Amino acid sequence: MTDRRAFLTTLASAAAASAWGRDWSGQTPERYPDPDVIAIDPSFAKLVQGNAPIRRLHTGMLWAEGPAWNGSGNYLVWSDIPNNAQMRYLPEDGHVSVLRNQANNSNGNTFDLHGRQISFEHATRRVVRYELDGKITVLADKFDGKPLNAPNDGAVHPDGSVWFTDPGYGSMMDYEGNKGELLLKEAVYRIDPSGEITKITDDLEKPNGLCFSPDYKKMYVADTGAPKTIRVYEVEGTKVKAGKVFADFTKGYNIDPGTFVDPKGKGGSDGIRCDVEGNLWASAGWIGDGFDGVHVFNPEGKRIGLIKLPETTSNLCFGGPKRNRLFITASQSLYTLYVNTRGAHHC
Repeated sequence: MTDRRAFLTTLASAAAASAWGRDWSGQTPERYPDPDVIAIDPSFAKLVQGNAPIRRLHTGMLWAEGPAWNGSGNYLVWSDIPNNAQMRYLPEDGHVSVLRNQANNSNGNTFDLHGRQISFEHATRRVVRYELDGKITVLADKFDGKPLNAPNDGAVHPDGSVWFTDPGYGSMMDYEGNKGELLLKEAVYRIDPSGEITKITDDLEKPNGLCFSPDYKKMYVADTGAPKTIRVYEVEGTKVKAGKVFADFTKGYNIDPGTFVDPKGKGGSDGIRCDVEGNLWASAGWIGDGFDGVHVFNPEGKRIGLIKLPETTSNLCFGGPKRNRLFITASQSLYTLYVNTRGAHHC
């Protein structure tokens, strides 16, 4: 009992320490272990690299989103949606540049098994693939004869299909796309290698981030609508079984009101990724210090860790040659942290 009480006291103190005061550039080093990498459960310790700091790699965007790692090119790509640009980070010298201007307000990005970039565009309401010769192939822009809402995020399956979410945020405002009517119920879709588009599920209010479990037998989807949950589905070939709640950001481990959970339902998760052990790493934001950052859940849905950041966090991915480097987009900035696990998939 004494050990547990001491653990809770330490955790509460760490949660109360503001992440806003530190120098995120790394010019003023933090003492190891990084005080903003917090174990909610002792099991999180095995996933933490004790002598690795959180670093801000770049800032100056308006709303950073959709990080994806290109293994063959050894670079990271992400979107700055309002500025209508795709950005690129080169780890060998820390160079950041604009990869593409006029990117149609792309949100999520990923790469297929051939190294071709796939982007989910708000302004054009479509999913596109950048071919190796520079041409653009439209993979999806309609369903049942109606324009998509505004594709948001997605993942590539080993069978060559692309699974994506279509919540419509980019068509709800001119800031991140072109304001217009949503003509379809918000849903998750699958693009077959043949080009056929099928609806996977429409039981979420605002399906957003999407990822697969390490064995591709489960699909996780973050709902940024009122539920503020992450749902999990059993994958059966080209379909899924009815989903269930995997994580609820309005409930869970709580020390002080508003710490780690959001009982008022204002915050939640956007982008999600699995590591090789099946733990789910989920971005979170819109609440403030003690909530915004990355929440980590074990395969049973128990919240075990928190990476605290000073900005609302939008998305993340694993990258680097060993896939043991976490890249995180958060509001106006790009952050990184080496971890003691690897991303489950190539991107």
